[in-house]
Amino acid sequence: MELGVRSESSGALASLAILEARSASYRPPDHSLATRLAWITGVRLAFLIFLLAATATLYLRGDLASYPSSVRIVFATIGTAFALGAVYGAALRAGRRLHLLAWVQIVLDQLTWSAIVYVTGGPSSGATSFYALTCLVGAILVGVRGALLAAGLGIGIYTLLCTAFHFGWVVPPPDQAAASYAAETPQLVFPVLLNALGVTIVALLAGYLAERLRLTGGALQAATRRAHEAERLAVLGRIAAGLAHEIRNPTGSIEMLRESSSLSAEDRRLCDIVKREARRLNDLVGDMVDLSKPRPPSVQATDVAGLARDVVELSANAARGSDVRVVYKGPSGDVRARCDGAQIRQVVWNLVRNAIQATSAGSQVTVCLDVAPREVVLSVDDQGPGIPEDEEERIFEDYFTTRTHGAGIGLAVVRRIVEAHASMGATLTVKRAAGGGASFQLRLSRDVAGLRVSVRPAPIV
Repeated sequence: MELGVRSESSGALASLAILEARSASYRPPDHSLATRLAWITGVRLAFLIFLLAATATLYLRGDLASYPSSVRIVFATIGTAFALGAVYGAALRAGRRLHLLAWVQIVLDQLTWSAIVYVTGGPSSGATSFYALTCLVGAILVGVRGALLAAGLGIGIYTLLCTAFHFGWVVPPPDQAAASYAAETPQLVFPVLLNALGVTIVALLAGYLAERLRLTGGALQAATRRAHEAERLAVLGRIAAGLAHEIRNPTGSIEMLRESSSLSAEDRRLCDIVKREARRLNDLVGDMVDLSKPRPPSVQATDVAGLARDVVELSANAARGSDVRVVYKGPSGDVRARCDGAQIRQVVWNLVRNAIQATSAGSQVTVCLDVAPREVVLSVDDQGPGIPEDEEERIFEDYFTTRTHGAGIGLAVVRRIVEAHASMGATLTVKRAAGGGASFQLRLSRDVAGLRVSVRPAPIV
């Protein structure tokens, strides 16, 4: 039986190691704005190279030799676009104001296509389809708003260009015949309406597809993360079950050994050390079990004041409970809140135990209960070194710890339980305590009537 338990624990440990290795090697696809900007900039440069090569080839063959002014405009436009590409690259390298860079690219792209439209026939140019291309770029970079901005700019600039040709504000390039540029109202209305309709449809479709892709990609990543977490927690539960058996057997033997009359005072002291460390390991295993087997809270009117007083009393027998004083400050009577009493007791116990471990010998941990009309605030303050600002967001992550001998599980259990109570108004915040240490503040909704509540929220995976 003993061998079977150890074999199962070893197999579970191996499975967890494989899962952690798989998790470390797996990197979700990078869909950040910086990556999208880099791809769009690269595609834009490739397109400009193609356009430059095509223009230069036609020019060298003489096909465009009769249009020197138009060709100069084309080459100047392409050269400006290449220069802007270098500016985009430098901005991407700096990594700042990327959203502004995305908007700037959309605007300048539409202006670039307008120059190409001008030299390729104006209102009758086939290059107006490039306006729709920028709608796709806007949808990729920004989403629906980017596609609509690109469409609005493209339609607006093209309509303004047609209006300028109609009133004579803008004239065709000197090397091209004015007859090939439509300027009369009947000749302008149809292409303006047709291009406006086409660009608008492309923008709406591109924006819709970009939004659907964003939502689908986010849901897929969340589902993958939940599946991996569930698999990891199942393996963790198997490990915890095996470790609990391994730890509790020698604990009983130590109790029997300590009662032997042949032991010296030094031997008894060593037995106490072993017993204390075994208790610490047992607490760790309990945390692992709680983390691996979350259950929905059974909500009822719970006396949190009595619960806090019980935890303070029990903490005197915990590891280091003898050299760190734990005191309770708050009402002596009942204070009822809507919560799962057993789970919130685990939260308070883990917070007190964490505070004791963070506090040096001779210091004090304070469990304070403040009652407001609609909520109860339970604070656990220590006199330790405090939590650095860059680590405040990570202390509730699984296996993250700032202590040499910590496992990073206790506060992860706290986070999971509080998240399960979030639908009942429970929150947990961390701030600096008055004495310089850390202050964990748990807020619960009061239950003035003291009646049982039948709410059973879905478990958090």
